[in-house]
Amino acid sequence: MSQPTPEVYEQGKGMDAHNQVMREIRSRKEASYDPHEPTRVWLDEDNTPGGVKRSLTIILNTGGCRWARAGGCTMCGYVAESVDGGSVSHEALMDQIEVCLEHEADNGDEPADLIKIYTSGSFLDEREVGAETRRAIADTFADRDRIVVESLPDFVDREKIADFTQHGIDTDVAIGLETATDRVRHDCVNKYFDFADFEEACAEAAAADEDADDADAGIKAYLLMKPPFLTESEAVEDMISSIERCADVSGCHTVSMNPCNVQRYTMVDDLYFSDGYRPPWMWSIAHVLEETADVDAIVVSDPVGHGSDRGPHNCGECDDLVQKAIKDFDLRQDPSVFEQVSCECELTWETVMERERGFNQPLTR
Repeated sequence: MSQPTPEVYEQGKGMDAHNQVMREIRSRKEASYDPHEPTRVWLDEDNTPGGVKRSLTIILNTGGCRWARAGGCTMCGYVAESVDGGSVSHEALMDQIEVCLEHEADNGDEPADLIKIYTSGSFLDEREVGAETRRAIADTFADRDRIVVESLPDFVDREKIADFTQHGIDTDVAIGLETATDRVRHDCVNKYFDFADFEEACAEAAAADEDADDADAGIKAYLLMKPPFLTESEAVEDMISSIERCADVSGCHTVSMNPCNVQRYTMVDDLYFSDGYRPPWMWSIAHVLEETADVDAIVVSDPVGHGSDRGPHNCGECDDLVQKAIKDFDLRQDPSVFEQVSCECELTWETVMERERGFNQPLTR
């Protein structure tokens, strides 16, 4: 990957030290990607305000998150999978959409009601996905029930959301808030915006919701479970508080807790190989979901890479059972599912929660 450099928009944002380290780490990438092929596409089920829906998830291969090219988030390596050079044409992006539709036709019995489109950056940033492409994608999926697109809060406005709601599509904007605590977001994650900016984006979505005649609009908050530099107990405490604060914001109807996994070309990757980071315990995820089951929002989690050393894990014997319980909770929102799983390693997790401190973190690997 060419040496990333911040554009004028990103200069002066984030922590200079973090950005400098991250730019050097990201420059190690050598792989290149076809701009006519999506990064990933798959079919699944998701819990939405309209109930559980069959979903088509699309990861578009764009020129990459502009914040990541400035240095970016300490844990995010998705920019390493983006097309080098910073931009992808409208025609190439629509080719990617066609590939995804073919995948859906080949692997699904019928079109999915829910479409989820991610760019590993900001779909609403017109440097990544231009207005022409955004509107063409809205036209393509005008017959679906609901669509989710992701964006930093900077680029969320009611006019862009209206490109979808005017077709009668319920529209959610997924925002990588990571935490409701500004200091943790700034110092541990290296994201430059504040919780107040997230609240403003929720207000824009609420305004779009009011303007739409036949569709709903809202925000899905993405939170990061266990950013670097936090102990297990600190991460759990911050996550519970963050979910509660997000659920209290008008316009935010869903909170997705994303347990941190170790991705290549990130600061977390360097810390991991220096014995300075352990992904969260699966028991921590279950505990947070139990503690926040009564908030006024849908709370879900999808532990990527569960059971591996680089993903959220317990002892290796119980990881699949806990993962199954988490998936069950996502669909039913019933915390009693966690009463069905137990393991001897839960005592080790409890000890880590009680005794781990900054100077001995991580206490176990």
